[in-house]
Amino acid sequence: MGKTPCVILLGCLFLLGSCREKGAGGEAPPVDTLSLVMRVRECARLYTAEYEIHKLVLKDDPLHVKGNVFSRSFDLEVPIGERKAIVPIDVTLKAYIDFSGFDERNVVRSEGRIAIVLPDPRVVVSASRIDHDEVKQFVSLTRSDYTSAELAGFARQGEDEILGTVPDIGIFDMARENAAHVLVPLLAGLGYEEQDIVISFRKEFTSADMPFLLEREGKGGKLK
Repeated sequence: MGKTPCVILLGCLFLLGSCREKGAGGEAPPVDTLSLVMRVRECARLYTAEYEIHKLVLKDDPLHVKGNVFSRSFDLEVPIGERKAIVPIDVTLKAYIDFSGFDERNVVRSEGRIAIVLPDPRVVVSASRIDHDEVKQFVSLTRSDYTSAELAGFARQGEDEILGTVPDIGIFDMARENAAHVLVPLLAGLGYEEQDIVISFRKEFTSADMPFLLEREGKGGKLK
């Protein structure tokens, strides 16, 4: 499996322009937490990362003969009845942070320092497709080719395997870093020094969190 990460910062310049405080001479008056929260909410849904992942799904389906002889069961693999397939799939994952629910609980101030706890990231399967031109089947004469439904099922298995690797591919780190690229200038514009700004998620996310963080994006998330 290969992966090519590319950062999505489309709209970030607009966000910086709309979110940043414009103070004379680089100085900004102090703002209360509620005002800060309202400014951060202006960032709305911020797409922060995208991964294009190519995976080869390998399927081996040997022919088995099962039965009973003298009250003893048997299960034999028949060498001449093999059937294999290689199904290439391309899956696009996008990470975003939704600031619509951002509130005072996400802001911690202490002695000139400020910590922003980001809302939990979401990872969207925005596209998933089979490269039908590159599908390979190796089928014995005694077997039939895989059906389109079977190939689609294999591709969905491959997609599920990719989703299982989400905590390990760095997309959450990229989401946090790119959210910081937007929020740090905003907070600096409000009078904070960059070294006094901390941007973090509430926890390190693992595979156990994935059912709550993953979603499919409309029809774009269906296998083709």
